[in-house]
Amino acid sequence: MSTGLWILIVIIAAIAGVIGGFFFARRYMQNYLKNNPPITEDMLRSMMLQMGQKPSEKKLKQMLATMQAQSRKS
Repeated sequence: MSTGLWILIVIIAAIAGVIGGFFFARRYMQNYLKNNPPITEDMLRSMMLQMGQKPSEKKLKQMLATMQAQSRKS
């Protein structure tokens, strides 16, 4: 085979790999977020009520901000 044909095959394989990787990563993240949804304000409020605490809006916002900062670090 000629060198030009090999270069064409490599370019086509690279493009196919990028497209396939994109769709695989997209499907993986959709499944991950479906199985592990991010914590919302309502979920945090119900957790605090289950622990016997009466959540104030200030405390909820503070805890959400702390959790978001923690997730950005990792």
